Amino acid sequence: MVNFLTKAIIKLTTKLNPIAVGTKFFPTNSLETEYVELFNYTQTILFELDKAEITSDSILQNLIRDVGEENFPKDYNFYELTPAENRIEEYALVSNIIMGSDRYFYIELPHPSRLIDIFEKIIQSEKGEVVEKTATELVAKMLSKNDAIRVAIELIGIGLSEGIQVISAVGMTGAASIERAINYTKNVGSFPGIAFTKLGGEYALVFDSPFLLRESKPVDLENYLFIDLIDSTKFIGKHGRNQLVDLMTGIKNFIETECDGELEGYREGGDDFIAKFPSKDLAIRAGLDAAWFALDNGAKIRAGVGRSRREAGERAQLVDSLDSTSPLSLVIFELANGLYAYNIPSEFTRTLINLIENEKAKLIGVFAFVFIFAYVLSVIGLGVFSFVGVIFALVYAFIA
Repeated sequence: MVNFLTKAIIKLTTKLNPIAVGTKFFPTNSLETEYVELFNYTQTILFELDKAEITSDSILQNLIRDVGEENFPKDYNFYELTPAENRIEEYALVSNIIMGSDRYFYIELPHPSRLIDIFEKIIQSEKGEVVEKTATELVAKMLSKNDAIRVAIELIGIGLSEGIQVISAVGMTGAASIERAINYTKNVGSFPGIAFTKLGGEYALVFDSPFLLRESKPVDLENYLFIDLIDSTKFIGKHGRNQLVDLMTGIKNFIETECDGELEGYREGGDDFIAKFPSKDLAIRAGLDAAWFALDNGAKIRAGVGRSRREAGERAQLVDSLDSTSPLSLVIFELANGLYAYNIPSEFTRTLINLIENEKAKLIGVFAFVFIFAYVLSVIGLGVFSFVGVIFALVYAFIA
């Protein structure tokens, strides 16, 4: 969350609603540490452009869309075990961007069965990795949470056709998926189904009658990132065209080598491009890295993430229509049914945020100096020059 004074300053300078500055995500390895340090060092701001309305109905509809309606049987029950809060948790978002969307899922049979070997082959054919396996249990790692849910539904259907009740659960780790399966049986019972989380809430799909899907297959959700350098003419005038080429080439190489992106229609020397990614989290991560890299080279970008080239481009263009006091370096994306953006703030905004968050005593001293300076000038009849105190204070803030 953002404290009141910081939020007021950000709103004043951007005219947008901030959710978080930096991140509260706790890193556990070198990659996570690198990203958390970047979020906090650059004071990256998460803005809420269009608030998501998070309800159990919207979560179910998004789940059906992402997993694929063709991968759902006609008859099922959807349970809300723990409701999601109607707000976005920034650290959960950061976790997904940094760690990706790899998910584990757990399968449990009531008694030993040959199905466990069939399940293993199906998981492997779906590009999953079986981590642990016994006569009645199986833990596997899938490419994404949606893939894990989709495959679990398929396996539950096979179990029902054989008269075997299969219980499954999805989690960030194998242990988390097992724990969620335990909670599922406590809350729902030993009915065939799958437990999972969405946006901080706990949910379950429960199946009463046998079903067999014709063919379970991944939904082809395309993810595009549109990037455009803000005021490239001014950048070229200040740094030269060669610097522009180096900047865009650096972003291009990172996207291709680190984020599995495929660039489309890039022209060397150009100031924009579009890239396709295998998942949305990779597209957002690429946009953030591009924005950080641009900031380090004295530039700003506007970026949009969408399911089509047009949608990504339209979201990038939103940067121009925002009623901000200055051009913002933004990465805009959809989350649930809302619209959000990461902003890499200017040096001036970062200085103000740092003063408010970490240098409160210094900030109080600055305000006291300005007040006393203005008071003394007014006493001696030079109140018209009080603005000089503000200039001194700003210079001190930047130097400090």
